[in-house]
Amino acid sequence: MRIQILAIGTKMPQWVDAGCQEYLKRLPRDFSVEFKGLPLASRGKSTSTRVAIEKEGEQLLAAIGDNHWVVALDRTGKMWSTEETADQVGQWEMKGQPVTLLVGGPDGLSSGCLQRANQRWSLSALTLPHPLVRVLLAEQLYRVWSLRNNHPYHK
Repeated sequence: MRIQILAIGTKMPQWVDAGCQEYLKRLPRDFSVEFKGLPLASRGKSTSTRVAIEKEGEQLLAAIGDNHWVVALDRTGKMWSTEETADQVGQWEMKGQPVTLLVGGPDGLSSGCLQRANQRWSLSALTLPHPLVRVLLAEQLYRVWSLRNNHPYHK
């Protein structure tokens, strides 16, 4: 299975990269997770938030493969328990398509990204900082793999 995580923001603190790598290095080759950061659109007095969201959305949409199953991380999405997430990953795997998870910028995802998404997933009712979302995703994907493969990590 191949999962691509497209996230707005390219300059993450060292602890984010270290945290993500700690979990991703534990995954076997047949459960591949790749992070790809895309530049944050400039925001300022001369640029509206809507324009910035649309520019970021264009970048995200351009980076998605045509045959990818797309899951938008969005506050209006469905919250899944770890077990439900493991079931979702199993369903994604059965589709035989690469999976792309979309993480928007500070103002969220564009309407185009939400329309392109096959599913919407909410990690929490809390507002989470983008660096933490990356580490959380890496850990949860490792936890899901461990749960699906009867590895002791999940216990």
